Amino acid sequence: MLTLKLLSECPDYVVERLAVKGFDAKEIVSRINVLNANRKSLQAELDSCLAMQKQKASMIGALMKEGKKAEADAAKSEVAALKDKSKMLEQQSEENNSELESLIVLLPNIPAEIVPHGLTAEDNVVVRMGNTVPQLDENALPHWELAAKYGIIDFDLGVKVTGAGFPVYKGKGARLQRALINFFLDANTKAGYLEVEPPIMVNEASGFGTGQLPDKEGQMYHANLDNFYMIPTAEVPVTNLYRNTIVAKEDFPIKLTAYTPCFRREAGSYGKDVRGLNRLHQFDKVEIVRIENPEKSYAALDEMVAHVESLVSSLGLPYRIVRLCGGDMSFTSALTYDFEVYSAAQGRWLEVSSVSNFESYQANRLKLRFKDENGKMQLAHTLNGSSLALPRIVAALLENNQEEKGIRIPEILRPYTGFDFID
Repeated sequence: MLTLKLLSECPDYVVERLAVKGFDAKEIVSRINVLNANRKSLQAELDSCLAMQKQKASMIGALMKEGKKAEADAAKSEVAALKDKSKMLEQQSEENNSELESLIVLLPNIPAEIVPHGLTAEDNVVVRMGNTVPQLDENALPHWELAAKYGIIDFDLGVKVTGAGFPVYKGKGARLQRALINFFLDANTKAGYLEVEPPIMVNEASGFGTGQLPDKEGQMYHANLDNFYMIPTAEVPVTNLYRNTIVAKEDFPIKLTAYTPCFRREAGSYGKDVRGLNRLHQFDKVEIVRIENPEKSYAALDEMVAHVESLVSSLGLPYRIVRLCGGDMSFTSALTYDFEVYSAAQGRWLEVSSVSNFESYQANRLKLRFKDENGKMQLAHTLNGSSLALPRIVAALLENNQEEKGIRIPEILRPYTGFDFID
């Protein structure tokens, strides 16, 4: 979340920048600053009241010893009145701070200066493209038909066991999934990321820490009895490993990678664009997370983008990298680059990765800090990226590599799959 310091010192800047995300923050920022001023005033008055209460209380014993009963009784009355006043101030402070906290979490992160203006995906900016779009035979099949033809993914069995959006991978389809996961993890660890295996359920504090709560609870599966949430991405548990942590400056950069299944309700998703693997409720994803010194976080973002690009390129998939406009960005991001691969049989681009810098927005929620060279406590910067989300990668691999004899496996994956073709 945004800091109270920024909101109080630069309210006009905050309002102006959040407008790039299509968010009208004027009234909220104004109210937050009123409540913040009240918070300081009430706390100062409460501190003064408590100090006076302590002072008066310490006088009572001495006055009694000196036989000054009337004065001691007067001091007791003053202490009682001060206690009542303290309780009133504490209640006012609690109500004030509760409203302050409820409002500040409504403000999204401020977009970086290079974020394009715009409200929809049509306003995103293509940064660069790579690999050639294949020219398929006119009888080329979409991936859901290829999956049925070769018996590698069964969508109907998933419906039987759970429901729509929970496919069953079989035979070479399951092996391809495992191959991609291992390939991505190996590439990430070679690039210096430490592999971790986090929980796939998180508590409410973790959901709040990375900004999924209270913004995206409608998209998350919730275990009501225990108040746990199924993770929508490994970003949530991995980043929360450093919640309430003071990082040593010399430990930067912190680079982590994890494979997890991910769960998203995707309520209201219908039509051909969500058919097959295009949009699922359960899917596999490998993630990279970085915790950085603020001075180096944008250089780190560029490194992450280059790393993800190398993965997509090595698979031979046609891809493009787009810088998201303000209206298409996530609530928590300051700058996001999306990777899209071209699905030749469907004739459309499919998002397979988002790489984002959150600056200090998540760190403020997480209380993730470090001491700078002057010994002053500062908020760290957090970043994350998909490297990569599997379903649409698999969809594009199946469609783009279909041949008369079967589906050709990219050469770089063959040591992991153990086969050259799905036939």
